[in-house]
Amino acid sequence: MVVRHRPAASPGAAVVVLHGGREHSREASRGWHLAALRMRPVLRAAVAATDRQDVLVGEVRYRYRGWNATADPVHDTVRALDELRRTVGEVPVTLVGHSMGGRAALRAAADPAVRGVLALAPWCPPGEPVDHLGGKRIVVLHGDRDRVTDPGESADYVRRARRAAAQAGIVLVRRGDHAMLRRCADWHRATAAIVAQLLRPEPVIEGLAGEACAADGPLPW
Repeated sequence: MVVRHRPAASPGAAVVVLHGGREHSREASRGWHLAALRMRPVLRAAVAATDRQDVLVGEVRYRYRGWNATADPVHDTVRALDELRRTVGEVPVTLVGHSMGGRAALRAAADPAVRGVLALAPWCPPGEPVDHLGGKRIVVLHGDRDRVTDPGESADYVRRARRAAAQAGIVLVRRGDHAMLRRCADWHRATAAIVAQLLRPEPVIEGLAGEACAADGPLPW
């Protein structure tokens, strides 16, 4: 894990960001790849997300660009969470992942330190496991014009996560694309708001995240 923001005080919580990738690739992942660079403003939004002064922000560094048959980014995320635990002790973690990184974040939510996940245009193929999400807070942001990952599959994932006892909701970004470039300022503003809401310790989620989790279906935005 690469630490992008370390608070002056001892961390009381952490936000860990996961970028996208490819379905299959053993090419080494690099910080200058477009998928990683696209998450820089998301990282800035995460840093600005809360008025708390004790939030550490980090980024998972993958070994490979691809998911591959062995869910490589999930293993990298688990190692990053273990590294975080060794460095700062047990703190509640919110994961923020885009596309392939969204799928990895949702899988890695099995770690007991993970309290919430914000999945941005995630890759949620049919049958993706949800049984480990009980008691977790899950919010999906997905563009209704995404042609790379399917917002319908994200909505189905959220429905199944709710049946598995997660607090889960989906916000459907009107005219939103997969790269989060169309209406980019709105994506970043929503990311900042939802991360702040997921970081709060209160059992009831408020704001946009709370509205999404309370809605019967996808929340248009």
